[in-house]
Amino acid sequence: MSTQICFLGIGLMGDPMVRRLLAAGHQVTAWNRTHAKAAALADAGARPEADLALAVSDAHVIISMLEAGPTVQQVLQAALPSLAPDALWIDMSSTQQAEAQAFHAQLAAQGRRFIDAPVSGGVGGAAAGTLAIMAGGSAEDFAEAEPVLAAMGRATLVGPAGSGQVAKLCNQLIVGATINIVAEAMLLAQAAGADPAAMRAAIRGGFAESKILEVHGQRMLERNFVAGGKVTTQLKDQHNILAAAQAAGIVLPLTELVTARYMTLSQTVPQADHSAALLGLEQLNPGQRVGAAPDQLG
Repeated sequence: MSTQICFLGIGLMGDPMVRRLLAAGHQVTAWNRTHAKAAALADAGARPEADLALAVSDAHVIISMLEAGPTVQQVLQAALPSLAPDALWIDMSSTQQAEAQAFHAQLAAQGRRFIDAPVSGGVGGAAAGTLAIMAGGSAEDFAEAEPVLAAMGRATLVGPAGSGQVAKLCNQLIVGATINIVAEAMLLAQAAGADPAAMRAAIRGGFAESKILEVHGQRMLERNFVAGGKVTTQLKDQHNILAAAQAAGIVLPLTELVTARYMTLSQTVPQADHSAALLGLEQLNPGQRVGAAPDQLG
């Protein structure tokens, strides 16, 4: 069934997500602060709209995919007076749990509804419609949102509003730490005289197998650090993980170490892919380097 959707934020992820929604038969109005990015979707069947109030006014579902919580808050505040009664806002951005809970309260006070539904899978997953979507909200609202979310990936309700962001932070906690562990394995193999590529091939399929070993392990071997997920984005996520841990009253010592590594890396290659954790590790080990390929930083 076709749904009238307004999609806010046409960036690296937003563009392919809108295309998946259009391919599924939904009607999509596209808005972006830089209007040219929304206008580029006209050929795919979207209706670009430069005015935020007009963009959201006739939408039953609003999807936001913006850079961070403060931007979501700014856009939500500006759009709120123009939202249709009983509109459902699905925020697919990565924000803090407390921010998502505040968005929920703000919309509920005005008779509107909210789901936080951050994603994992990157640009490739967005283009293929295979994103992992972690949703927080009521069961009733999720049931309504699920057919829309299904166009972009596999959605799972993990709890009340804010829980989607917690699940995303758990995902990023594992991603950030595992990238660093894979980098250490690569450098250890190289320094100890083994072939890092052969080491990676040997352990694949065993208990160490992971998407990180598959994708980022290959990136490290190729020294391809052109950004998919940026160091700065991973660092933002690391800080959000620690904020959630503090709010929950727990200590995450390994996450604190990983955060420190990305803070150091952000001072030299902030726009590189987060697999550039290997570069930071090599800086701690002068004279050691995985492979002979030149660095690709974009």
